[in-house]
Amino acid sequence: MDIYQILTEYNNPWSSREIFCFSCVMVIAVIMMIYLIRKEKMNKLQAAAILAELVFLGIVFGSTVFTRTGSVRQYELIPFWSWSAILRYHDMELLKENLLNCMLLLPAGALLPLIMNRKVKWQEALVFGVLISATIEMSQLITMRGLFEWDDMIHNGLGCVIGCVIVNKIIGIFNGKK
Repeated sequence: MDIYQILTEYNNPWSSREIFCFSCVMVIAVIMMIYLIRKEKMNKLQAAAILAELVFLGIVFGSTVFTRTGSVRQYELIPFWSWSAILRYHDMELLKENLLNCMLLLPAGALLPLIMNRKVKWQEALVFGVLISATIEMSQLITMRGLFEWDDMIHNGLGCVIGCVIVNKIIGIFNGKK
């Protein structure tokens, strides 16, 4: 499955209710960011990173939960089942899916140091990625809109860590030049 197929297959149009809810969240977030910037509790880069994170997570939840149609409750409770299948059956599509799951939350992890205005420990990024992914997986399980699996949480958490580590290194390089 190429990137174009992923975008067209998993990013169906949002319903008017989903658009309304997401718009409300964004309006509230913008109001809060303006307030915090004026009170000097946050800088503009942090506010922009928070808003970017919200938009990104809205897109992620849209493609992984909201725009999918419900079917039957599906779950895979054995950790690393996908890697076992990849190694046993040489399933390249499953390998590609695992790698895409690693990349899914990479941008979310990359934004964390900007949001926190400091270097973020990899453990903190892992917890953040796993919590976001667990929310997605539980939503899929409850709404019957996808496969609940531990592997996705592991891969998403790893991707979040990778994004965070990359930006931490970039921040370190720029701080070293000052």
